[in-house]
Amino acid sequence: MHDEAGQEQEGKLKSETLSQGDKDNSTPSYSLWDCVYRLFSADRKRVETALEACSLPSSRNDSIPQEDFTPEVYRVFLNNLCPRPEIDNIFSEFGAKSKPYLTVDQMMDFINLKQRDPRLNEILYPPLKQEQVQVLIEKYEPNNSLARKGQISVDGFMRYLSGEENGVVPPEKLDLNEDMSQPLSHYFINSSHNTYLTAGQLAGNSSVEMYRQVLLSGCRCVELDCWKGRTAEEEPVITHGFTMTTEISFKEVIEAIAECAFKTSPFPILLSFENHVDSPKQQAKMAEYCRLIFGDALLMEPLEKYPLESGVPLPSPLDLMYKILVKNKKKSHKSSEGSGKKKLSEQTSNTYSDSSSVFEPSSPGAGEADTESDDDDDEDDCKKSSMDEGTAGSEAMATEEMSNLVNYIQPVKFESFEISKNLAMQINMGMYEYNGKSGYRLKPEFMRRPDKHFDPFTEGIVDGIVANTLSVKVVLPSLACLRIAVYEEGGKFIGHRILPVQAIRPGYHYICLRNERNQPLMLPALFVYIEVKDYVPDTYADVIEALSNPIRYVNLMEQRAKQLAALTLEDEEEVKKEADPGETQSEAPSEARTTPAENGMNHTTSLTPKPPSQALHNQPAPGSVKAPAKTEDLIQSVLTEVEAQTIEELKQQKSFVKLQKKHYKEMKDLVKRHHKKTTDLIKEHTTKYNEIQNDYLRRRAALEKTAKKDSKKKSEPSSPDHGSSTIEQDLAALDAEMTQKSTDLKDKQQQQLLNLRQEQYYSEKYQKREHIKLLIQKLTDVAEECQNNQLKKLKEICEKEKKELKKKMDKKRQEKITEAKSKDKSQMEEEKTEMIRSYIQEVVQYIKRLEEAQSKRQEKLVEKHKEIRQQILDEKPKVN
Repeated sequence: MHDEAGQEQEGKLKSETLSQGDKDNSTPSYSLWDCVYRLFSADRKRVETALEACSLPSSRNDSIPQEDFTPEVYRVFLNNLCPRPEIDNIFSEFGAKSKPYLTVDQMMDFINLKQRDPRLNEILYPPLKQEQVQVLIEKYEPNNSLARKGQISVDGFMRYLSGEENGVVPPEKLDLNEDMSQPLSHYFINSSHNTYLTAGQLAGNSSVEMYRQVLLSGCRCVELDCWKGRTAEEEPVITHGFTMTTEISFKEVIEAIAECAFKTSPFPILLSFENHVDSPKQQAKMAEYCRLIFGDALLMEPLEKYPLESGVPLPSPLDLMYKILVKNKKKSHKSSEGSGKKKLSEQTSNTYSDSSSVFEPSSPGAGEADTESDDDDDEDDCKKSSMDEGTAGSEAMATEEMSNLVNYIQPVKFESFEISKNLAMQINMGMYEYNGKSGYRLKPEFMRRPDKHFDPFTEGIVDGIVANTLSVKVVLPSLACLRIAVYEEGGKFIGHRILPVQAIRPGYHYICLRNERNQPLMLPALFVYIEVKDYVPDTYADVIEALSNPIRYVNLMEQRAKQLAALTLEDEEEVKKEADPGETQSEAPSEARTTPAENGMNHTTSLTPKPPSQALHNQPAPGSVKAPAKTEDLIQSVLTEVEAQTIEELKQQKSFVKLQKKHYKEMKDLVKRHHKKTTDLIKEHTTKYNEIQNDYLRRRAALEKTAKKDSKKKSEPSSPDHGSSTIEQDLAALDAEMTQKSTDLKDKQQQQLLNLRQEQYYSEKYQKREHIKLLIQKLTDVAEECQNNQLKKLKEICEKEKKELKKKMDKKRQEKITEAKSKDKSQMEEEKTEMIRSYIQEVVQYIKRLEEAQSKRQEKLVEKHKEIRQQILDEKPKVN
């Protein structure tokens, strides 16, 4: 184990091994095998070799005295059992090639060049000096004689890499290191939904223990789904309504919260009530339990420094330490008062989602008038949100007692998202592991400013925030996490680690892996090399390179200038052989030689001197016509770049958008129909229950009336006594019959509701599957249609390009004819004839090259079309 958590687990593993020692104060070798062989069951020889390297008995029948099995011996045993040959390579790379140690200077270079963050300011965070490195060597080098000489061996080097100074995440990031004096709404808060459930929300069991475990794990916001208790004591309960989940006592939950509220974190707890208790008496009980059990920890009145007034911010977690706040709907007649209270957050999301981003419909109707009225839309949205959010839409009216508990925060409708299991949950646990497990993470400064709006779907740099890069661009590094997961060859999960991108240290580090619950594993660890750099856009890469190493940059520019000058001299020598020597031409080379030297600092090609040979080539010599030096430039100047339409552009086509809107409305109608069925079923069962209840009350009243008459007869001496016992039996039978009917009706209702929910689930699943098929087909058809149109348009572009090329060639020919008119008539006629002949040859060659370029362009476009069509099929979501 090779960071703080790793060292702790290493000690635990050793303690586990030693705890199996026998009464003779020895650890049987087979105990060590049992402890370690589980991890290396396929390589028994490896364990034996490691024991022999430590001079320990390797036979399973031998014993190991505990005084011989010291922490140092145990470390050697682990190093032999799990060797790291790459550390030897690193050790040799930094100077220990012929010697078994690194000197102080070599160790200093390793720390400053590899382990130090290059983004740090060298004045505020200076590199380590020899004296500081010597202290580290003395700390980690086990050989005192080497340490005194300022030398560190491989063993000491390995100890340093696994030491506390070398963790992949700085220790201060694990402690409370963020500003906790900001308003409450400036933090991400570790929250729990359906806290009471141990399994699914349809038939899972509820448990009070879940509240203890959640709070001990660092959660600061828990949910309480409160329902009316139906026992004789009329005690409110917590459960998931209209399901088969079990019930737990509200009072026991409050006691559990009070017991574990501040054991992990002293910062405030938010109790999110989903109140379905329609009994004022039971709501009063709930409020009374909160006041009595929480006592002074329950914050019912605003703090003096933070009154509920406009413009006054919310109190900070620091101001609310060891306080409990209640979030519940306020009584309706106090809505105006409650509206003045601050809200923690308001978030909305599109409830219609699919498993593929390609087929996720954009809000149908955005920017267009909808056919339905606004009232109908609001009603539909309400019903749909009620379906999506479980029972939150049917909360009971809060009584005066419960309303008085609400302070600073109030519920805001949050349209749920579905990506919350497994990996998403693990990442959430990893995020709140830092900042002292306080349950509060300060939002980035950009998200705390009221004058800015954060778009989580942006792909560009956010408001000047520099994006760190891994293998993908990280837009907001202060919110991003890096997850490193390790699997066996067969796909079995070994462990993972979630690290905040902004806190990762560069250099060589060990990373202790965790399990799915974010608990450290015993031995699994990764040895990694991390390199970080300042983010530089590609546009400024050359400038940054020149600024970071100006001497090298100047040398490269001078070398380039000399090479250009040498090429220029070669061209001039060829020209001298072909052309008559003249005074003007003899002076040109000297100018060409001096110009690059004068402009040696310029790395652009625009200032490169033009060779005189090119000037001569511009004047056609009789009998020989050479192709222009910039043939490809002329062709490129007329070629038009044609890009294939992307999937996003295809999705904006009118026919595809229209189909999306149609599917959205169909899904909306389907949900509406099932909601109506559910409502009708509940009404039907309510009516039946009322009928059974009324019949029961009527029959019971009749029996009680008969009992009264019999009691009067009893007072008469001549009347018999056996009549009263018969009536009591009838009443008992009636109660049993009522209980049986109620139970049967409840079971029937739950089964019918379950069937209805299943029917809705499979209906929506089938509908989505059919929608996806239609969307795939439509997107494929749209792609083929648009691509065919693009190819037709490309043919027209090709003809225009040929005409444009001929125009440019004809213009050059006219310029040459104009230049030839200044010469003798006989010479002009000869040159004119030669120009016409060469012009025809050039046009043929240029058109041929243009057609080749056009053909390549079309092939690339067709290939791109195929890739896009394949992408449409590849991104099809798998619907089981």
